[in-house]
Amino acid sequence: QVQLVESGGGLVQAGGSLRLSCAASGLTFSSYGMGWFRQAPGKDRDFVAVISRGGGTTVHADSVKGRFTISRDNTKNTVYLQMNSLNPEDTAVYYCAAARSKLLGRRVRDYDYWGQGTQVTVSS
Repeated sequence: QVQLVESGGGLVQAGGSLRLSCAASGLTFSSYGMGWFRQAPGKDRDFVAVISRGGGTTVHADSVKGRFTISRDNTKNTVYLQMNSLNPEDTAVYYCAAARSKLLGRRVRDYDYWGQGTQVTVSS
């Protein structure tokens, strides 16, 4: 049974930082591309970042480029999202997801497994 468990969310002031983690089990982690998405209340689930199986290639959404960084540790079956210079528009539930495809997908349907999400709230 595949499980993706996010952690590290919380309440932070504007300008602050958080580091999200997503621990994976039940799959061969190094065989999956890993992505982060976020969903604000009443909005669609949006792409944030994706990292290739080996970690050598990353893609970040324009809205977070230069502020957020995705990384992974295949020895720990964990993917991370370092979030700096947070602003209230970053408030959302953040989800990690795993994709069998080699493509660095930006669409929800590109991913096979999802975590339950972790809430990030940025106060002004």
